[in-house]
Amino acid sequence: MKKLRQISVIGMGLLGSSVTLAVLRSFSSIRTVGYSHRASTRKKARDLGVAEKIAEDLLSCVRDSDLVIIATPICTFEDIFEQIAPDLKDGCVVTDVGSTKKLAHQWARKRLGKTVHYVGSHPIAGSEKRGVEFARDDLFFGAKCIVTKDKNTNAAAVRCVKEFWSSLGCSVSVMNPAEHDKVFADVSHVPHAMAAALVNATDSKQINFAGKGFVDTSRIASGPANVWADIFMTNSANTAFGIEKVISQLRKLQSAIKQENYQKTLKLLEDARSKREKLIKYKMKKNELI
Repeated sequence: MKKLRQISVIGMGLLGSSVTLAVLRSFSSIRTVGYSHRASTRKKARDLGVAEKIAEDLLSCVRDSDLVIIATPICTFEDIFEQIAPDLKDGCVVTDVGSTKKLAHQWARKRLGKTVHYVGSHPIAGSEKRGVEFARDDLFFGAKCIVTKDKNTNAAAVRCVKEFWSSLGCSVSVMNPAEHDKVFADVSHVPHAMAAALVNATDSKQINFAGKGFVDTSRIASGPANVWADIFMTNSANTAFGIEKVISQLRKLQSAIKQENYQKTLKLLEDARSKREKLIKYKMKKNELI
């Protein structure tokens, strides 16, 4: 962190703006520069003071930066890598806040120069809300962050990115990109698909009768559709396989219910209740439930 003089963030949504706010709060010696392709978002970001400077164009945002963080939908990454590469100084570290990593590493290797170092980042923070107006300087405090590297990743760049997220309050783990995408298909991407399917399967005339259980279960379906479409498309095989596993479990429960098999139904429900209870105890022990 002592070597960082400027941090640039591309994308002034909830995550990107929360990064610059967190740096402003904790590191007065580090210059923060933000950029959004939307003029209206740039104006909001300036009015809210989420960064020291809001650049008017992409290249002036990243020029002279030591660390560049991409906080846009994942399918924009390859084009952004290609656009910014000529203006990145030697030794610059590029990372992101995306939810899939295998393709991001491939795109970075293809589009960024050899003197620029890409390290993947996935802070497990945020909400279904979007936009600079929801940014918080404490969003990452107590959150997990997964840092991804492959055999070609620069070791010093990995240390820099790990230290950066730790300094914002994250608990950092390191994975390879393929492992990351497999794990988060099951625990993040498939749950979103299930929430969306639940809402889409509910009759529009019935949904107004839904109680808190339905609202809680379907909450993440409120996430931005374009962001989640990118996530599904860049982790399609893992997500599709995860959905198939859930379908298999639903079929087991469906069969038990259709047969009016009380004991089998009870066991399936008890297995789920017990497994979730262990998860909650673990999260409480790790102070990951706020």
